[in-house]
Amino acid sequence: MRRNRLGSSAVEVTELSFGAAAIGNLFTAVEPVRAAAAVDAAWDEGVRYFDTAPHYGLGLSERRLGEALRSRPRDSYVLSTKVGRVLDPLPPGSGDGPDGLSEGFAVPATHRRRWDFSADGVRRSIEDSLERLGLDRIDIAYLHDPDDHARAAFREAYPALEKLRAQGVVGAIGAGMNQTGMLTRFLRDTDADVVLCAGRYTLLDQSALDELLPEAAARGRSVVVGGVFNSGLLADPRPGATYDYTAAPLSLLDRALRIKTVTEGHGVPLRAAALHYPLAHPAVAGVLVGTRSPDEVRDAAALLRREIPDELWEELRAEGLLTENGH
Repeated sequence: MRRNRLGSSAVEVTELSFGAAAIGNLFTAVEPVRAAAAVDAAWDEGVRYFDTAPHYGLGLSERRLGEALRSRPRDSYVLSTKVGRVLDPLPPGSGDGPDGLSEGFAVPATHRRRWDFSADGVRRSIEDSLERLGLDRIDIAYLHDPDDHARAAFREAYPALEKLRAQGVVGAIGAGMNQTGMLTRFLRDTDADVVLCAGRYTLLDQSALDELLPEAAARGRSVVVGGVFNSGLLADPRPGATYDYTAAPLSLLDRALRIKTVTEGHGVPLRAAALHYPLAHPAVAGVLVGTRSPDEVRDAAALLRREIPDELWEELRAEGLLTENGH
């Protein structure tokens, strides 16, 4: 599988990366054996970039991912985790949500997530993540969803990451968000190597083309694109499908169905087109796909191997379904 370097760092990622939120019991529980098998399947398919975070299952994702990777040669893969939420212990059962979920994850509420973008919080988060992962280093550290914490993120958290990079504790640094505005600011105002942009460069939302992707390309920085299926609508457009984790508006459902008609007219599943679309931009180093089973991993890898004819993109542009400079 092709690899791309992140900015001017020494870190290289595969075009397809394993998003480990799901094996942290996102929405529903995943059996430990199945979680480990999903990581094994990713490895067998050539995936060498794995992404996790303390937020995912109150550390469960990090523990499972670290255990699954521990026997692999450490220099043969890249691992990213995130800072911005620290986990504080709670009395048993004191933090469950009304549906039994802990902020969307089906795990016992053993800890409370606390926003902390201070320098001390960043250092503690990295130390805690290393302990949960059971690994000797983290390759990429992202500031995780700093939307409402801009002042602390730029004045305290980012400089702390920069120091950790200089010390060799992490190899590359950046931020991961569901918006483009602040990510563009990180590219302009900091020396971040990479940003992780979720849901804003897809077949349904090309807003990253306005500023983020041109800025990254101009500065020699990298973008990893997540949320290529916009949480479900581009995987299976039907009534009741979700877009950004809520019910999809009818206008977007109609647009997704029109895109599906075009892709299938060229013999290409919609999911394959959605996965390939971001990779054509020169600033995009890879796409991150969340998977919870070996079958889902193998499916994503098979979609990536498919050939997408240029005529498909041309028809989407001609139908007004893609921004002109979107591909």
